[in-house]
Amino acid sequence: HVYQPLLANRYLTSRIIPLIAVAAVALCVALVIIVVSVMSGFLDMLLSSGRTLMGDVIIRGSDSGIPYYQELIDEIESSPEALAATPIVESFGLMKLPYGDQHEGVQIWGIELESFNQVVDFKKTLVWNQTPPEVVELIDAIPDFELPITIEDEPLLSPPNEQPPQVILGVELDNAAKMRNSDGGYSLTSPRWWMPLHSVDITLVPFSQRGRLEKPFNLRFQIANEFQSGVYQIDSRRAMIGLPTAQRMLNLEAQPIYDTEALDEGELIQIGEAPARTQMILVRAAEGYTPDQLSSAVTGIYEQWTDKLSVEESRITQPPDPIFVGVKTWRQQLRDLIGPVEKERELMRILFSIVYLVCAGLVLTIFWSIVHEKTRDIGILRSVGASRPGILGIFLTYGLVIGLIGSAAGGLLGWIVVNNINSIHEALGQPAPVWLIWTSFCIAASAAIGTIALCFQSSLLRILLASIGTIVLGGITIALTNHGGFLMWDPSVYYFNEIPNRVDWFSAVLTMSGAIIFSVLGAAIPAARAADTDPVRALRYE
Repeated sequence: HVYQPLLANRYLTSRIIPLIAVAAVALCVALVIIVVSVMSGFLDMLLSSGRTLMGDVIIRGSDSGIPYYQELIDEIESSPEALAATPIVESFGLMKLPYGDQHEGVQIWGIELESFNQVVDFKKTLVWNQTPPEVVELIDAIPDFELPITIEDEPLLSPPNEQPPQVILGVELDNAAKMRNSDGGYSLTSPRWWMPLHSVDITLVPFSQRGRLEKPFNLRFQIANEFQSGVYQIDSRRAMIGLPTAQRMLNLEAQPIYDTEALDEGELIQIGEAPARTQMILVRAAEGYTPDQLSSAVTGIYEQWTDKLSVEESRITQPPDPIFVGVKTWRQQLRDLIGPVEKERELMRILFSIVYLVCAGLVLTIFWSIVHEKTRDIGILRSVGASRPGILGIFLTYGLVIGLIGSAAGGLLGWIVVNNINSIHEALGQPAPVWLIWTSFCIAASAAIGTIALCFQSSLLRILLASIGTIVLGGITIALTNHGGFLMWDPSVYYFNEIPNRVDWFSAVLTMSGAIIFSVLGAAIPAARAADTDPVRALRYE
C-alpha cells in the first residue's frame, strides 16, 4: 500500500499539531534520560569511589588493634587471590589550622605510603605535583624564607626522627585559599595561605589496652600535600599521617611488658614486649579474582593464622578471635549507603515510566482530533478500495514516525544535557552575562513591537500567540537580570564534588523504546476508529 507512507508523511508535515506531539515526546524522553542518568551515575560513582578508597576487602579489628599484623599481611599477600595489603590506623581527632584560632574535627588515617598506594592508587589523588608559580613569587619576595618541603619529592609520612612528621590533608579540609576550576583542579586565590607552606597541630586521644581513655597526645605536623578523592565527606574530613606516628599517638606502638608483681615491690623488670598493632588492613584482589573470592580466602587465612599463633608459647600477645574481627568486601562495608541508592534508582525508573502514559495520551488525543477532521478523506479512501487494515496502517505508521522522531530528538537532547551538565551547573552558579541579558531584551522588545503591530489586524489568534510570546520573553529577560547565581549541586549534601555526567544507555534505550511503543499504542485507538468508518456516512459528513 503505497498510499500509507505518503499520507502519513503528508499528515506529519502539513500541520503543526504533529510537531507539538513530537516535541512533547522528545521532552518526556529527555527528562527521564537526564534524571535516571544522574541517579545511575551517582550510584556508579559511589561504587567506584568505595572500591578506590577502601580496596576490595577490609579486615577490621577492635580499637585495641591486631598485633603481628605484618605477619598476617605476608600470609595474605602470599595467596593467589590477593595482590597487595596495607595496614591502617584510624582515629578521630582535633586539628588546629595555621591561621586564626580555627579548629576542625578530622578523621586521621595512619598509613604506609608505599603499600597504601599499591592498594588504592593514592598517589594519583595528590593535588600538587609542583609548587605553584604564584607561591614561588611569594617566597622570592620574602627575605630568608625557604619552602619547608619540595612538592616534587615524595611525601615522607614516616620521616627520620630529626624531621617533623608530615601530613597530607583532604583538599576540602580548608578551601579558604583556593578555588575549584571547571576541569576539577584547583587554583590559588591566596598564595600566602597555600597549605604546604604551613604546619598544623593534631590532637588525638589514645586508649589503653584495657579500653580506658588516656591523656591526649598533641603533635605538630608539616603539611606535605593535599589529596582529592572526589568524595566531599572524605576530602573535607580526612588527613593522612605516617603509620608509626599514628601508632605512637594512639598508644599502638610496640611497648615493653613489665612484671606486675615486681612492679608492686618497686622493681621494674621487663618480661617481654607487646607488638605494634593496627586497627584495619585493606586488601586488593589480584587480577581475575572477585572481592567475594578474596573475602573468603582472607577469612580462611586469618583463622589459620590465629590457630598457628595460639600454640606458640613465645607469643605474649594473642590476636583477636576471628569472631571479633570483621572481614568484609567494600560492597558489604558500604551496604547501608549503596542499598538505599540502588532502591531509589529503581523507584525512579518505575515512577518515570508514567511518561509512557503521557506519550500515549498525547498521541491518542491528537490522532483522535485528526481522525475526526479527516473523516471525509477517510471516506474517499474507503470508497476507492482502501481496506480497513490499510486505513489502520496509515495512522499506526503516523504514530510510529512521531514516536521515532520524538524519541531520537529526546535521546539527543538528554545526551547533550548530561554530558554538559557540570558546565550548565557552573553557568547557573554565576550571574547571567550582560550580552545574554541584552539579547533577550532585544528579542522581547521586538516581540512586543510585533504584538502592537498585529493589534491593527483582524487575526485574534496571532495577537494572542504574540502576546504570550512577549510575556514569556519578558519574563526570561527579568529572570536573567535578577539572576545572581545559585548552587544547585551542593557537594556537602550530594556526597560527590561533581554531578555524574555519563548517560545510562540501558535506561535511555529502554525509555526511547517505551516511548515509541506507547506512541503507536496511543495511535491504535483512533486508527481503529478510522478503519471502522462507514464510507457512505463519511462522504455525507460535514
